[in-house]
Amino acid sequence: MIDSDVFVQALQDVGVNFFTGVPDSILGGVIAELMIRGVYIPAVREDEAVGMAAGAYMAGKVPAVLMQNSGLGTCLNTLMSLNLIYRQPCLLIVSWRGQGGSDAPEHRVMGEVMPQLLDTVRIPHRTLTEKTAVEDVRWVADTLRKTQVPVVLILTKGVVKGLQP
Repeated sequence: MIDSDVFVQALQDVGVNFFTGVPDSILGGVIAELMIRGVYIPAVREDEAVGMAAGAYMAGKVPAVLMQNSGLGTCLNTLMSLNLIYRQPCLLIVSWRGQGGSDAPEHRVMGEVMPQLLDTVRIPHRTLTEKTAVEDVRWVADTLRKTQVPVVLILTKGVVKGLQP
């Protein structure tokens, strides 16, 4: 398991310097660490967070938006009509709720289709693993720089330390 502070530091080390999003239990440890560092601005909705990230990008920041995959559905139009069209990169750190059919029933459908959905809307994505974490974070930074579009780093339960042990 990757400690939340190590994960956040890795993101900051590759230049990510603006963090916003909507809380989720899988992302709780990461959000807590960002709050300790004073670099997290909470949002009410995921599409609002994507808009805030777009503004941060225009102000010279490298933004990240944290959300669960159901929130990805909420902000797809914003991503496609703003970020993709106008080449505004941002890192989307998305928790994979409903992966493998487990989790609450409301997460089942998005959990099943998320990778295919991201492929369909042409948003590059990768799933973080403990074994490949350094490569995964480096891939995020390189892909953001090269493509100038949103990039998704998918977090599964238990890969990055949450609030509860």
